[in-house]
Amino acid sequence: MAKLSLREFQEELARKLADTATRTSARALLGLQAGSESWLIDLAESGEILPVPALTPVPLTIDWMRGVANVRGVLYAVSDFSAFQGGPPTPLNADARLLLPHAKFNCNCALLVSRVLGLRALEDFEPAEAAADPRPWVSAQFSDTQGRRWRRLDPRRLYAGERFLDVGA
Repeated sequence: MAKLSLREFQEELARKLADTATRTSARALLGLQAGSESWLIDLAESGEILPVPALTPVPLTIDWMRGVANVRGVLYAVSDFSAFQGGPPTPLNADARLLLPHAKFNCNCALLVSRVLGLRALEDFEPAEAAADPRPWVSAQFSDTQGRRWRRLDPRRLYAGERFLDVGA
């Protein structure tokens, strides 16, 4: 077995990390499904994704506020992203997931989504020709190769929206 010098090892490690960063940046979007809509969120703006834990209902809240979840000792208000937008409530099945916000948003609100659709590359989409979406958290609309419509989520606008923050019934 040939010996590597520390310098050669560090150079090889740096090269591998740079290659990984390049591949990740090309696929820097996460696909989500909320009700019948497909969404894209920038990985740099998303937090953790996890199976739905036990939810504790909160009385006197709006119907899309599904409850509070305890994630490793931190409480998150769980909003059903589909129901919030006027769609059907998200069933709490094996596909449902919670999307926790990135720490930079400094909020303890989680989005309940129907399923995670995996990593996507922006290069796989074409800008969609459509009327402007009235929802301020939709920053762009795209079509994929099968003609399916995708919306890009701007979580900062969603989390700061007055309607999103007003959960009292």
